[in-house]
Amino acid sequence: MYRILTLNNISPLGLDRLPHDNYRISDSDGKPDAILLRSFQMHDMEIPETLKAVGRAGAGVNNIPVDKLSSLGIPVFNAPGANANAVKELVVAGLLLACRNLCDAWDYTRKLNGDDKHLAKAVEAGKKRFAGFELPGRMMGVIGLGAIGRSVANICIELGMDVIGYDPMLTVEGAWQLSSTVERADTIDRLLSKSDFVTFHVPLTDGTRHMINAENIRQMKPSATVLNFAREGVVDDKAVCKAIDDEIISAYVTDFPNNATKGCKGVVALPHLGASTQEAEDNCAVMVATQVREFLENGIVRNSVNFPEVNLPRGSPHRLIIANANVPNMLGQISTAMADANLNIHDMINQSRGDIAYTIVDTDSPIPETTRERVRRIDGVMMARVL
Repeated sequence: MYRILTLNNISPLGLDRLPHDNYRISDSDGKPDAILLRSFQMHDMEIPETLKAVGRAGAGVNNIPVDKLSSLGIPVFNAPGANANAVKELVVAGLLLACRNLCDAWDYTRKLNGDDKHLAKAVEAGKKRFAGFELPGRMMGVIGLGAIGRSVANICIELGMDVIGYDPMLTVEGAWQLSSTVERADTIDRLLSKSDFVTFHVPLTDGTRHMINAENIRQMKPSATVLNFAREGVVDDKAVCKAIDDEIISAYVTDFPNNATKGCKGVVALPHLGASTQEAEDNCAVMVATQVREFLENGIVRNSVNFPEVNLPRGSPHRLIIANANVPNMLGQISTAMADANLNIHDMINQSRGDIAYTIVDTDSPIPETTRERVRRIDGVMMARVL
């Protein structure tokens, strides 16, 4: 029986992927095999000794102590792309809010007083103040061309916009999913100088913090709009607000309100609605629950942010999984421990990612606990588990 601790409400569609005859799900289990969460802050949480996996029903993992879990040999799974459609639709909504001045126009209209004749005159007078522009022919700059960024780029092409993208980490597979008409930018500055809109779809890291700042925002057009539906901190909000006040750019649409943007002219701030649709929550929960189950039962790793992708079909009912430091002679020591126990290796796979290596070993006979413990005690091994 696997024990699952939920730190947030997880969609029932996702939890249904964990069979009730083999999984016990609770929001207060002190000895969980796995944790499922959305936005709960784990950084100050004591990590249970029983923990084997963490699943984030979403893409970002800033709320999870990934480095600490890596040192314990615990994979962290996420759900990249599961909320792509929800975020894409909100970006399109943000485009329309900005280019048609819809928030200011709505605010103006709902504050009108008087009879219908007076309102009609006020409406006719007011609409000139909120005249906007259309999207076709405008340039959208997309920074980050993962699942969400590609989806945004492609829908903007369908809306008649031109698109320029920047992502030095774009994979060949990702490029195949991107419209061939998307222009490639070699630098962020080049993208900023050409764009009427700039949207971000990157995680928050030391390298992505304040990608828009007081220095490079001057590269942008006076009519430009910045959109941030990625993470708070990717954009320097104070610099953007000052740039709007100084008429360096036109507007800012963000999903992350704070005191720097509150009340700032030209800013539309939404209450973190990016993935807040039932469909996105269902998709994320189903995806991450499936991945956690695959790991707990078979050691398969898909969409982990800290472990390599490893998928070895079961060739035997006897399986050992190992996480260790990515250093020389680890496989030799593991194989020696198996040979000394007279275990014949039926199949084996080893992959590495950065400082972590991960191995699956299938044997023709049961793996004794003494052998598992011997492997676990090898210097550099963080986790060894018999499935």
